[in-house]
Amino acid sequence: MALQLFNTLSGKVEKFHPLEDNLVRMYACGPTVYDYGHIGNFRTFVAVDVLRRFLKQSGYQLKHVMNITDVEDKIIRNAARDGVTVQEYTRKYTDAFLEDSDALNIQHPELLAKATEHIQEMAHFIADLRDKGYAYQTDDGSYYFRIAKFPEYGKLSKKDFEGMTDGARVDVDEYEKDNARDFALWKAPKPGEASWDTEIGPGRPGWHIECSQMSMKYLGDSFDIHCGGEDLIFPHHENEIAQSEALTGKPFVKVWVHSRFLLVEGEKMAKSAGNFFTVRDLVLMGHKPSSIRFLLMSVPYRKQLNFTFDGLTQAANSVERLRNFKRRLETSQFPAGSNPAIVELAERASTEMRTAMEDDLNTARALGAVFDLVRDANAAADNGQVHQDNVPKLLQVLNQFEEIFAVLKDDDAAKVRATVEWAKTEGKADKISAAAAELAKAASLSDEDVEKLVAEHSQARKTRDFARSDAIRNQLADNGIILENTKEGVRWKHK
Repeated sequence: MALQLFNTLSGKVEKFHPLEDNLVRMYACGPTVYDYGHIGNFRTFVAVDVLRRFLKQSGYQLKHVMNITDVEDKIIRNAARDGVTVQEYTRKYTDAFLEDSDALNIQHPELLAKATEHIQEMAHFIADLRDKGYAYQTDDGSYYFRIAKFPEYGKLSKKDFEGMTDGARVDVDEYEKDNARDFALWKAPKPGEASWDTEIGPGRPGWHIECSQMSMKYLGDSFDIHCGGEDLIFPHHENEIAQSEALTGKPFVKVWVHSRFLLVEGEKMAKSAGNFFTVRDLVLMGHKPSSIRFLLMSVPYRKQLNFTFDGLTQAANSVERLRNFKRRLETSQFPAGSNPAIVELAERASTEMRTAMEDDLNTARALGAVFDLVRDANAAADNGQVHQDNVPKLLQVLNQFEEIFAVLKDDDAAKVRATVEWAKTEGKADKISAAAAELAKAASLSDEDVEKLVAEHSQARKTRDFARSDAIRNQLADNGIILENTKEGVRWKHK
């Protein structure tokens, strides 16, 4: 079965086929870098990462472009308030977004495009729309898109705009969901605000024109997939379609993929509600980046996720269960030969994961398949039914899983330590929980260091040097490592 994706434009699940051979051209709306990214933002970024990874696993070549919105209303306002340039203001939040993405194992796209590096081209785009009669200039020098001239307006959001007032304008980047008015393409400069001199005069671009210009520059007039959060369907993506198709006369995007936003403990996330969390907030509370990623992926992207702290704890336990299973396969001694029943078990899990992901990226079903495998294979290993020649096949299935879910590598401690160090330099040391501080300590030991100490601990026990074995156990415990004695030997895990 080929990959099937829900297309917001058609309103139905469709088989996906690229427009051009085996190349997938994909654009994803990136961050608006006026602050640190919150977990609602990163639910969408993780969903895009899952799609990206599955496309690559499926054998497609990928040209993935993501924008960095580093000029828009809030950025202009905040930069002017702080007395710095737009570039100075946004630099640290751009860096923070990339650092948080790395912490969550989100792959970088083939191209990151900053809005401020494309402003002259955006101005030219607007000039072309003006020459075609779709854009008009107002007395103050701003430009607006004339939506009455684009009769298909509303085809993405499925809204009926029959009664809209012709010529009514809205000049803010974000506005009410039923407010269909001529939107700003270009904003004339105001005193104290950043502006750029261009062929259409001084000013700055509106938010919507940025994505149209940058996506078409790098992906062509028509491309395969456009991703984003559900909150962008209207007005942002609706406006992208209007201005792009007005310019080219061609279909802009084949498939629109939108992820649902999340709730936090059953409530809409808001600073006023006290349930607004950035990735860094959660890490400083002592939650591992792998747990955050796992929870954000645990519910399929088109279903609403209720993000809870109990859920984060369960996610941490799930990740540890997977890592322990992998470690068991890599370090245990199994009887020689192969058991056909285990081969069948692995093949069934592999097929089920693949089928689940082809079904509109059903991550919950794929996770169910891998945990069924872990349960059954562990039970078989306990009974001596997993043999040496079965291990590569089982590890192959885990590798198939890891290519998409990316939580098996045990590097949380180093990532937590980086966030802890950031908090200290930013004057946020009071936000560092004891759990985060303890986990950060574990980063001082690499996995190889731990393995050597565990081996030394085991040898000390064999020679009845209990003072040395206890000292090693305590050393590891001080670095956040727990030892467990099993019939197959000593295992270790992070606290």
